[in-house]
Amino acid sequence: MVFDKQLNYQSVLDGMGQGILIFDDEDHLVMENLAARSLLGADLKLIRANGWSAASALFNTRTNATSDTSDTARKKALESARPVRFRIYRSGEYIPCWASTVYATSGEAFTMITLELPDWSAMTDLLDHFRDEVEHAATATMGHTKLITNTLKSPKKGETTEQLGKRVSGFVTLITTHMHRQERLMKLFNRLELIRTGKLAELIRSDRRKLNLANFVEDFIEGLPELTLIDPETEQQDYRARITATIPDDLVVYASPGRVADILHDLLRNAIMYSMKATPIMIMASSSSGNQSVQIDVVDEGYGVRAKEFERVFAPFERARQPQIIGEFGYGLSLYLCKQEVEAMSGKIWFESEENVGTTFSFKLPQWRDDVTQPSRSSSSTIND
Repeated sequence: MVFDKQLNYQSVLDGMGQGILIFDDEDHLVMENLAARSLLGADLKLIRANGWSAASALFNTRTNATSDTSDTARKKALESARPVRFRIYRSGEYIPCWASTVYATSGEAFTMITLELPDWSAMTDLLDHFRDEVEHAATATMGHTKLITNTLKSPKKGETTEQLGKRVSGFVTLITTHMHRQERLMKLFNRLELIRTGKLAELIRSDRRKLNLANFVEDFIEGLPELTLIDPETEQQDYRARITATIPDDLVVYASPGRVADILHDLLRNAIMYSMKATPIMIMASSSSGNQSVQIDVVDEGYGVRAKEFERVFAPFERARQPQIIGEFGYGLSLYLCKQEVEAMSGKIWFESEENVGTTFSFKLPQWRDDVTQPSRSSSSTIND
């Protein structure tokens, strides 16, 4: 196949899924693409008329830190000849962008701004789930409440107080289940909203601290009976008795306690729900990467994940199709959120699993060291090993 030398550059740009703006060294907008026109709408007219000054004013809206501005990113890109990441705020959410330098054959330097188109699919799916859940819960709760009222007003002939209590208790359990699912869905919604709006990074920057892992996990496990960790419809069990933790006393991470608690909560919930109630669950941790990071493992002897479904594990609203997993209630969102939260703390998460043998979810977080400066709170670097 011979490449068409007459291929129009504008056609190439219009075929791209990201918005593209190209400015010359005099700050004029010299090229744009279809995705940029779709994303920026009427604001693009101002950029065409006023060049980089208009783009900069638009891009820097609701950006506080100097290091995050588009002007700083452009300057760094021109100096280093490497793409520099920044973000803009538009239509209620932060959009990831890149500034990079491209050169003409004459040597003239142009600035290319790449804007990633927002993906609303996860939020749209969650809103659909939330609406359906609320409608179902409201209808079911009203029905159960009416049944309780009628049962109390007109008990069955010869029915004992104990029998009446059991019937009413059954209706109350159903109502409790609906309320629990709404509460859980609302918490998932809030976590997804933090990611979508860019507030997760801000929250982590303010909450990140020195965290002794052994003490933290011990307190977390002790507090589990106060949490409704699994769905009320699942057979109740003393799940705390199944969990053991083996964590060296000297392991200290640099992380957000709230986010680590959410991640452990979700990983333990999955381990409990997707394994037989007699099997053990272990939380282990160790130092790795030359004392640069701490690896935390949540190990179960559960149903495992089929190899052909590995790619679904961290995808939003995706669940494995094994009967034991489908039989348990869930939204298929928690592991997606865990991945986003771990990476926002400059870590990484992965898993190993074998069907009918068990699963190990592992994640790494930066290790705290008293003798060195901690990673910048605005740093986006991650653990890659």
